Order: sequence, then C-alpha cells, then structure tokens
Amino acid sequence: MVHGRGADAASILTLADYLSTGEETILAAPDATGNTWYPFPFIYPVEMNQPGLDSALELLKNLTESLMSGYGLSSRQICFLGFSQGACLAAEFTARNSAQYGGVFILSGGLIGKEINRANYSSGFNGTPVFLGCGDTDFHIPKERVIESGKIFEELGADVKTVLYPNAPHSVFDDEINIINKVLTTGRF
Repeated sequence: MVHGRGADAASILTLADYLSTGEETILAAPDATGNTWYPFPFIYPVEMNQPGLDSALELLKNLTESLMSGYGLSSRQICFLGFSQGACLAAEFTARNSAQYGGVFILSGGLIGKEINRANYSSGFNGTPVFLGCGDTDFHIPKERVIESGKIFEELGADVKTVLYPNAPHSVFDDEINIINKVLTTGRF
C-alpha cells in the first residue's frame, strides 16, 4: 500500500479496515522520506522528479523482493494499492516490473512523466486485474492521463477496469473499495 504526498504509511493502512483480506494477509506500507515520494507533480518531466522517483521505485522493488523471499510468496499473491502520488508510484513500478500480480489498484493516479515513455515498460501482466479509479474533475490527476494509463496497461497484458467518477473530488470512493474487494475475493472484476 503506497500513500500519497503529505501522508504516511499509517494513513494508507487505515484503508485495510475496509478491504476483504484474510487473517494471513500481510499488509506492507513504506513511508516516504519527508512524506513525499518525489518533489513535483507526476505529469512533470521525469528528470525533474529525480533522484526521488528512482529512489522510491527502488524502495518498492526491495520491499516486493523482501516479501517474496521472506514469506515465499509468488507475484500472484501480491497486490499493489496506491492513492494519489502513491497511486502514480504503484502504477509506474508495476508497469516497469510487470508480472502476474494478484491485483494493481490505482486510486487517483496514472503513469509518470510529462510524456509517457513506453520503452520503460514490458508486457507480462498475463491478465493481472488493474483498476484505475479517479474523479473526472480531480484537480491533481488529469482524466486523460488515467485513460491513457489504462490503455497502456491493457497493451501490457493486464485486464483493465477504468472508472471516472462524475464531479468527484480527490478521494477514495466506496465503489472503488467494492471493486477492489471483488478482485481480492474472486481474483477478477
């Protein structure tokens, strides 16, 4: 679980109270240094968000590898959930490290960069459910980027569901939680 700018791991972990997870579920949520993963908005040129972006991507890579080796998990047993800046980071990480994950849940976010560099990504999702949800008037996240990100995840082999909520604020919505819970309990949308 990846928190947004200005928040912390404890804040994103409060969403766990609403998720359909079992007793054996391991919840992991790293903290960003200074409560931000990278300094500028996600639609700025990638270079402007360095070295923070690369550092954050490396942190997620190390955390994922640690969970897989430490608990004997396969990628299919790992889900990523992020909100806002954390959603953008989770989207970028999973697109750069595609595998058959249990699910990827991008709440108010999209792929990072002024222009999306498709050369950074490779197919390999093999039907991973990827959900992108966002308010269509979210002042932080252009709806066009959400739509474009969803199309790229489809090209990479994911089973994508993109929902734009009419006139909705920058927030997490009950419908998003319902969609996530369906994937967590059934493995699909």
